[in-house]
Amino acid sequence: MLPDHEIEIRVRYYETDAQGYVHHANYFQYFELARVEQLLALGHDYAQLERDGIILVVNKIACKYHRPCRFGDTLRLQIRTVRARAARIDHEYRLLRGNELLAEAESTLACIDREGRVQRLPDFLLEASQAKDTKTSFLASGDLRSEPTRVE
Repeated sequence: MLPDHEIEIRVRYYETDAQGYVHHANYFQYFELARVEQLLALGHDYAQLERDGIILVVNKIACKYHRPCRFGDTLRLQIRTVRARAARIDHEYRLLRGNELLAEAESTLACIDREGRVQRLPDFLLEASQAKDTKTSFLASGDLRSEPTRVE
């Protein structure tokens, strides 16, 4: 089962712009970190998947910013795998400071081989998705209730 996952991020100074806010591009790095940590929590190392020729690339990603993040903030980033079919995975994200929603995002990843050709997702991701397809999107329905993984 590919579980919903939550990580904790402490905003570092170098992630901020001249106004003291997290630069918008850094949110996408946070989302990538959440995907890597979600796989680790499931017992799969992303680096090993790539060594095995399973490469997950971002096909599309979008973020809606609600409130800014600042240096020193402690953030909670929730990730949910919405679906995994054939050669793609769709994720949703919610970034929070306490219970305040700061950003929402969605991404689609494609599975390719080392030559850049589309290939089927590994069975463990497809099987996890079949159990998840009945779950509602947390972007529309609520929050996660798991303990966050702390990331410094």
